[in-house]
Amino acid sequence: MNTTRAVVISAPQQLDLQTVELTPVGDDDLVVETCYTSISSGTERMLLAGRMPHPMLQFPVIPGYETVGRVVELGRNVPLELHGQLVYVGGARCFQGVNPAWGGQSAILITDFRRVVPLGAVPADQGVLLALAATALHGIDLLAPAADNRTLVLGQGPVGQIAARLARSHGAWVAVSDRVPGRLERSHADIRIDVGQTTLSSAIEAPVDMIIEATGSMAALAEALPLLADGGTILLLGYYDELRLPYMPLFLKQVRLLTAREWAAGDLVRCRDMMALGTLQVGELISHHMPIEQFAAAYHIALEEPECLKLVLSWS
Repeated sequence: MNTTRAVVISAPQQLDLQTVELTPVGDDDLVVETCYTSISSGTERMLLAGRMPHPMLQFPVIPGYETVGRVVELGRNVPLELHGQLVYVGGARCFQGVNPAWGGQSAILITDFRRVVPLGAVPADQGVLLALAATALHGIDLLAPAADNRTLVLGQGPVGQIAARLARSHGAWVAVSDRVPGRLERSHADIRIDVGQTTLSSAIEAPVDMIIEATGSMAALAEALPLLADGGTILLLGYYDELRLPYMPLFLKQVRLLTAREWAAGDLVRCRDMMALGTLQVGELISHHMPIEQFAAAYHIALEEPECLKLVLSWS
């Protein structure tokens, strides 16, 4: 097993399915045969455009950090019970002659066994959502909404959808907003606001204690600032080139601004367990399934079609 097929971005806007060389399997490594991957619309849009503000961006590059596959080979130090299991893999750096970046969109992955999460009872295609679920969970942990909090979630992409579900599980009152009716139909919220048809201020009568920004748009957040209560909190869960907000509303309301890393230790397993128990439902967030041979069309749909919430690529 010296080579594998992988999605490679060789230059801005140049995407191919190529054969790449693999690194040898180490004693602590396992080999995963990929079943499903997904396209992260925020991260991969910036990566494909060549403007990802990250030191790992160097073409040619293999994208992807949302992979589910079956363990088919074990290094000598890997627990035997992992063989044959379906696992989530948040990318890998097992390639030669190409920058892995996240490296998940590959037919074969080689990675340290401590970096995978066995899926257990979680359906395999839903497992690709573990990373985004853990990102939302980490943000909600920092925000710590309480039962009497009023929360506004801007954007109902996968992270915004999951953040709204988690905030409601804390007992918070939740309003969500988006411009895409199909996304709002899948939302779990007390109020759903189509900002293409109405304004936030006309739909929300009282100030909110918390705003969760999950659109990646500073303009959307600036428009929502008048709704934030004095001493309120903003959680940034989008991905941004830069932060640009009017300072006076933040100053006058003494706003607390939170940023969250991807996730904390244990968050992937916590999300796996909630998904397995059904306390966190994510299956309805998968809007499209496509075979990897249609990768170019899949990228176009995932990045350009607003009704695409989460697209899963099948490698089988």
